[in-house]
Amino acid sequence: MPITVFVADDHAIVREGLASLLGGQPDIHVVGTAADGRDAVRQIAKLEPEVVVMDIAMPNMNGIEAAREIRDRLPQVRVIILSMHSSAEHVFHALEAGAQGYLLKESAAKEIIDAVRAVRAGHRYLSKKIAEVMADNISRTSAASPLESLSARERQVLQLVAEGRSSAQIAATLHLSPKSVDTYRSRLMQKLHIGDVAGLVKFAIQHGLTSLE
Repeated sequence: MPITVFVADDHAIVREGLASLLGGQPDIHVVGTAADGRDAVRQIAKLEPEVVVMDIAMPNMNGIEAAREIRDRLPQVRVIILSMHSSAEHVFHALEAGAQGYLLKESAAKEIIDAVRAVRAGHRYLSKKIAEVMADNISRTSAASPLESLSARERQVLQLVAEGRSSAQIAATLHLSPKSVDTYRSRLMQKLHIGDVAGLVKFAIQHGLTSLE
């Protein structure tokens, strides 16, 4: 039976390119694609693919949070994170969220097929450059990150705030009241010792919850 794969990336060219590349292999079948993390989680829950290839920076829900939800709801699904970021912190958070693979976009076309086959077989797969970064920073990756002080809901609100959503829009997306969203935003500022929304946006970008795009 072919390996069933789901591809999530907010860039249509990347998404379609990866789907085409993977789908061209006789032992791989692409069962679906998505352009944002929240839609990806919904589709994956229905399709239950064996492997998910997911961009780290996506609207509505980033790849790290999506990977965490997939791990909690469908622990048998293996996730490969695709990213432009090679910092130890990004990789550490991806692995902590349950990802079995981490690929840099610059080398994805060369490595993606091997990565899918490897994680399907129960192995971990890291791009060569990522493996070197992790080896060089292994002591620092164990250090506590400010993100660890936030709940899953707080991280979701933080990403949507950083994407420029209003309290009403965030409330509709997360099924909360606007007042609750304002409370979460105030709590985030207190926990992170940040005084304004601009500071929250900067923090979210620095820690990979969203991107400058």
